Amino acid sequence: MAGKFNLICAPSFQLAFIIPSLFLFLGGLFTILAFRLARYAYGFSIERIWMKKVRDKDVWPHKRKQKSVYWIRVFSMQVEMMLSAQTSMGCVLVILVFLLNIGSLIIYFVNLAEAEEFKISFPDSILYVDKALNVFFVLYFGLRFVAADDKLRFWLQLNSLVDFFTIPPVFVSYYLKRNWLGLRFLRALRLLELPRILQFLRITKNNYSIKISKLFAVFISTWLTAAGFIHLVENNGDPWVQPANSQSLSYFKCMYLVMMTMSTVGYGDVVVQTTLGQTFNIFFIIGGLVLFANFIPEVVEIVESRKNYKSSYEVVSGKNYIVVCGNITLESVTTFLRDFLLQDKGSVCTEILFLGESLPSLELEAVFKCYSAYTTFFYGSALNSEDLKRVGMGSTNACLILADVHSPQPYTEDTSNIMRVLSIKNHYPNTRVILQIIQSHNKAYLPNIPSWGRRTGDSIICLAELKLGFIAQSCLVPGLSTLLTNLFIVEEDTETKRKYLKDKMLLEDKDYKVMTFQLSNDFAGMTFIEVCRLCFVKLNLVLLGIELRFGSQGESAILINPSAQIKLHRNTMGFFIARSLAEVKRAQFYCKACHSDIRDPEQIKKCQCKSRLCSKPFSENWKFFIESHVSDGEPAKSRSLDVLPPQSFVNGDFEGQGEENSRVTLDSTGMFHWCDAVPLQEALLSCKDQAALNLQDHILVCVFGDASSPLIGLQDFVMPLRASNFIYHELKDIVFLGSLEYLQREWKFIQNFPKLWLFSGNALSCADLRAVKVQDCAACAILSSKTTASSNPSLVDTESILATLNIRSMQVRMQSVSTDAVFRAKALGNQSQPCYKRIPITTELKFSPNAQFINQAPSGNPEIPEQDQLFITGVPAGAIFSDSFLNSLLSMTYYNHHILALLQTLVTSGTSPALGEQRLEEGSRSPDDVIHGASRLGCKLALLPLPRRLLRGFLEDSFGDIYCRALDLFGILCFGLYRLMEEPNPYKNRFVIARPASDLKMLSTDLLFCVVPFNTATTDDL
Repeated sequence: MAGKFNLICAPSFQLAFIIPSLFLFLGGLFTILAFRLARYAYGFSIERIWMKKVRDKDVWPHKRKQKSVYWIRVFSMQVEMMLSAQTSMGCVLVILVFLLNIGSLIIYFVNLAEAEEFKISFPDSILYVDKALNVFFVLYFGLRFVAADDKLRFWLQLNSLVDFFTIPPVFVSYYLKRNWLGLRFLRALRLLELPRILQFLRITKNNYSIKISKLFAVFISTWLTAAGFIHLVENNGDPWVQPANSQSLSYFKCMYLVMMTMSTVGYGDVVVQTTLGQTFNIFFIIGGLVLFANFIPEVVEIVESRKNYKSSYEVVSGKNYIVVCGNITLESVTTFLRDFLLQDKGSVCTEILFLGESLPSLELEAVFKCYSAYTTFFYGSALNSEDLKRVGMGSTNACLILADVHSPQPYTEDTSNIMRVLSIKNHYPNTRVILQIIQSHNKAYLPNIPSWGRRTGDSIICLAELKLGFIAQSCLVPGLSTLLTNLFIVEEDTETKRKYLKDKMLLEDKDYKVMTFQLSNDFAGMTFIEVCRLCFVKLNLVLLGIELRFGSQGESAILINPSAQIKLHRNTMGFFIARSLAEVKRAQFYCKACHSDIRDPEQIKKCQCKSRLCSKPFSENWKFFIESHVSDGEPAKSRSLDVLPPQSFVNGDFEGQGEENSRVTLDSTGMFHWCDAVPLQEALLSCKDQAALNLQDHILVCVFGDASSPLIGLQDFVMPLRASNFIYHELKDIVFLGSLEYLQREWKFIQNFPKLWLFSGNALSCADLRAVKVQDCAACAILSSKTTASSNPSLVDTESILATLNIRSMQVRMQSVSTDAVFRAKALGNQSQPCYKRIPITTELKFSPNAQFINQAPSGNPEIPEQDQLFITGVPAGAIFSDSFLNSLLSMTYYNHHILALLQTLVTSGTSPALGEQRLEEGSRSPDDVIHGASRLGCKLALLPLPRRLLRGFLEDSFGDIYCRALDLFGILCFGLYRLMEEPNPYKNRFVIARPASDLKMLSTDLLFCVVPFNTATTDDL
């Protein structure tokens, strides 16, 4: 066989190499199609015509045929496993085939160099090696054909087409004793297997390397194949043109031409002349342009993203930084940064590292670039130890884990975040972790982690517990959610309030926030009431509560307005309502010797005196407290305020109500009112039930959910309303209105709480609302469990909005309502005639801008801006609750985890698991006695009208006077006002004033936000 090649060959010579390939391809294709047609016809005839005859025949030949088919199938399966590299031999075979294909491509380039007369001499043995390789390819083609389940699909695969047009010409050349380069350039398409081979060899292990290897394989194989085709047609010319219109182009120039074409540069120094080449270029420009335009940006993006997002953080000694992981999305990151920077008060000294499990979108990248001075994104997972090491998890100030509050599968979301906590704590047990979870019952998994605990500052923010607790407290205390939100999280819209209020003193509450600081040791041995009054009068501070430590493990409890039997000890943490930290520090600087005569709070500075007072440890205080309440069976000094209409304050033990008191049962910790499990059918109301007809002053909860909806966790709503801080007589009936399929799923978690009822219906039905006596209810809450998948977020809260408007439309004239209901309506502002009853409604919104559909300007004045309408209606009254504010708790907890503990205590009515365990450990008391006195440490929130005993003169009384008298006479702590807005105010809307100024003049219509001690009970009796 000749060892020389000619680039220019006669058309007949070229056909001699192409026709066998076409014959094999088309012949095999028609054979497969014919075989399929015959098999279909045979199966049809057997089924329709010859079925009876086949049944009569001997089954032995059929069984023998089945056996042969079985062995063929086994062989085919083994070959398929080998070809898919599922075995070690198969992996070696696939890699070997790829290398031999590359070897065949190299031989093509060698022959090409010789044909282009580069004066390079190659031995003829290379040609024999090429033939041997193609013999191996024939055997490999046969194995692939046998293993293929779909022969037709296999026949049309790209690798099969490459074999058809590269293998037969080699054998034809052996027969003709002449060689032709022809279509052997198609071997370059085998480079598409490169990413797969690199994965087999464990060279590419991550998404970056796999993606970039695929891009390079596609680009190079397309480039070499297109260059080979142009080289073929330009050097041979069009077959139908005589004389030949060919031109001499080297393969390198063809590669140059293809690159200029794909890059759209097109210098024009090298062009195609043949019709085939020009036709090829027409289609190649379209595909090549798309390929090249996508290839370069993707490669640059991969390289840059790997450089930026796969790097390691360099820990600098003394530099503060936190790691944020979990749900890293555009919405969550934007919300977190806004809240975090608000907490930082503009001086950002903490760097934020975001650890995301997916690459950021373009919008999210833009956010990171805007905050690039103190934010960095890292691509990785908290479940990967290498990624934790890259972000310096062992040296970080804290790790904050975000949850997807809108996840359709909250349990899966919570367990995923708990696994992240487990991964972090296993590698770095001393790292502080602040975790968001959705469902409260999932908190039980975290104490099982050995290194989880309060000593390292670990905190849990349970979104459902706080959200439903806020809504539950708002049912008892309208406007409370707005008050607490202003004090803890969101700043008030002062500019809007300025437009509607003439008294500038009402604007002074805009900067008041809840802060913590250690109290002066001079307060040791004093009661909370004494310290609270002193702080208000001398320091101009409102003291809400204290943190007391007890036990050998450093346990602590938050006590809000505790009993007089609790004495403060040294190093007690206090919770204040103040404008700045400088004001709060006065409580630590206060000295009896130096500051007792000072009247100006600003003159209280740090002195050099050292207090020598000592105090009893908390365990002794606790023991003394239990003895004073339990040992003799008589309560300590009780307070009564029977002149407060319509709520009278009586002894906590309810003398004279033995029948009701005999039914009182608390759970094992003494935190909640308890009862035996109530069967579902007994709690289910109907329109004809006497219990439904007698409903009065109850709490109506409208729930939207079905059998497939995720559980809201109604126990988090019920528990604050069934806390042992309330006397049994104070408990209001709670009626749940919703789908029975959903309510029965929730019932097993709340069946042990007393005074609960279910009604199968829908809040969108006026008949169902009338059946549950909506006109006689004390408050109404609207909750939704449905997670509607809608591209428009405004449609997520459709049912809640329509239900709210439906209930508002059912407000009726107060002709047959109780006297208490009349007073409540007047107290909330409806003092005009005729008098209508207002139903306090609290609506949960998943998308906060949807408040615009509920809040409307009372006067219908189109000149009032939309944001002002939002202020003057539902939001200031606490009628709307959105999940958006809960995200702010994460940043707040990072800066001060005591604030979260205080908020949880307020929302959950002061129940504390740590205190419950401490009470059960008291060896000198029986469990019943300890439980009986458990709730005496608690308090309850209330919205009270001004009592006559606190008013000396209508025009002379200020908030400071009322504050001191309520504290001295009844031990009631006032910390906010609920005031009617100025006229015109036809709907008698109210607004919240957090921490009013001491000299603010009181109005007869004002309502007080109060913290009421346990032994001061509110009843519905006049």
